[in-house]
Amino acid sequence: MAGTKSKKPGTFAKLYLVSYNLAQTLGWSYILYLIVQHYIQPSSGSTLWDKTKLPVVVFQNAALLEIIHAAIGIVRSNVIVTTFQVFSRVMLVVGVILATPYTYAAASPGLPLALTAWSITEIIRYSYYFANIIGIVPNILTWLRYTFFIGLYPLGVTGELLCFYAAVKYASVNPDSWSYVLPNKWNFTFSYLYFLIIIMLVYIPGFPQLYLHMFKQRSKIFSPDAAAKEKRTS
Repeated sequence: MAGTKSKKPGTFAKLYLVSYNLAQTLGWSYILYLIVQHYIQPSSGSTLWDKTKLPVVVFQNAALLEIIHAAIGIVRSNVIVTTFQVFSRVMLVVGVILATPYTYAAASPGLPLALTAWSITEIIRYSYYFANIIGIVPNILTWLRYTFFIGLYPLGVTGELLCFYAAVKYASVNPDSWSYVLPNKWNFTFSYLYFLIIIMLVYIPGFPQLYLHMFKQRSKIFSPDAAAKEKRTS
C-alpha cells in the first residue's frame, strides 16, 4: 500500500509519500462529507453519484500510483495484492459506473455501500500511512486500521458486486456495448458482458484470501511479541 515502511525511503520519496497520503486522506474525507451531506440534506434532482463523481474518479484513479510505489520498492507492499485491490475499484469506477447509463450501476443500492465503505476505510488507511511515515502513530489509529476492516471490507465488496450485477444487466440487454465482435480485421473478439462476469467470479477466490490476509496482519500487529517490541523501542 501507499505508506508502509520499507527500507527507509530517501528524503524526496518520503516527502512524496507524506504528500500523497495526506492528499488521499483529505480527498476521501471530502467524499465522506459529500455522502453524509447527501443523506442529511438531500437536494432534488441531485444524485449521490452527481455529488461524488469528480472526487471519486480523481482520488480512486490516483490509487493506481500505489502499484508503481510497490513495484519500484519505495513501499513494502505485495505488488500482486496491491494490483488486485486497486484494479477492482478502478474497474468499478471507470469500467462499470462510468461505462453504463445512470439507471444501472450508479443507481444501484451498491453504490452508497461501496462509497461509504471505501471512504471510511481510506481515511483510516491513509491517515495511518501518513502517521507511520512521520513516525507518530497513535494507538487508536492502529486499532482502527486493523479492526474496522472486519466490517467495512465485506460491506464494500457487497456494494461492488451489486454495482457489477447492475452492469451485467445492462450488458445483457445491450450485448454490443463496449464489445468488439467478429468478424473484424484483427480477428479478435471481446465481450463486455463476459468480462464483467469473469471479474465477479474472481471475487470468489480473491476476497477470502485478501480478507484472511488482513486478519493475519491484525494478529501480527496485536500479538504479545509485537507489543513487547513496540514497548522496547518506544
